[in-house]
Amino acid sequence: MHYGKAIIAQHLGVTEDAEEVGVIWKKIYENFIEALDAHDNGISVYDPKGISAAGLEKKFSDGGFSLGAMVSRLNPNWNDPTPSDPVEAQKAEDEKFLVASTRMGEEFSRDLDYYAKSWLPARAIVQQAYAKRLQYDSKGRILVFDGQSVPWKDHLYTLEDQENSENKVLYVLYPETPRPDAKWRIQCVPVTKDSFQSRKPLPEAWRGFRDEELSQITGIPGGVFVHAAGFIGGNTTFEGASQMAATAVDL
Repeated sequence: MHYGKAIIAQHLGVTEDAEEVGVIWKKIYENFIEALDAHDNGISVYDPKGISAAGLEKKFSDGGFSLGAMVSRLNPNWNDPTPSDPVEAQKAEDEKFLVASTRMGEEFSRDLDYYAKSWLPARAIVQQAYAKRLQYDSKGRILVFDGQSVPWKDHLYTLEDQENSENKVLYVLYPETPRPDAKWRIQCVPVTKDSFQSRKPLPEAWRGFRDEELSQITGIPGGVFVHAAGFIGGNTTFEGASQMAATAVDL
């Protein structure tokens, strides 16, 4: 990303040495540029020999859903007619390249816009919630967002790594909407950002139940639901969601 910081600074309307430029530059490199560069150079995410030695196999093919795969579909088919005139043939190839280049540029711009306008402003909100987590659990295992939820996973993992605490956050509580009468959600923190495995799923006895039946099982009024996989649940009030989290952390 030789010109990356200049592009980001221009997008943010700040100088290249501004702190937020470096933060977003690092994030875009890790989440966008590095993967594309590795794909372009034939580098696998995992060591193929290690995967083979461990006997691991894919459960399904994900090849059609990567950005590289989508761009590759913009290549001409092997049996498409090719102009006999070399100049016209090159022109047709260049047009395909421009379509692919535009697509990549759109994805980059979309990522940059997200990190600048959504992800970065969320950082301070997550920091504030993280600093107050001991108010809700003596070991800091419950994180609460007042007002509304924000993109929190990246920032939470960063804060935990910086603090190097043994007690990780297990549950995140937030209102469904910014309204005062909003229902509340309790969401389990995944093992990693993109993992479907939770650090501590909600109790198995709660899973798949809703409303009054859920309240009877938990002994907590206002139950709305707990997902069958146990990664998220809800309550009509903050007090109810907080009690669900406080109960679940020690079960």
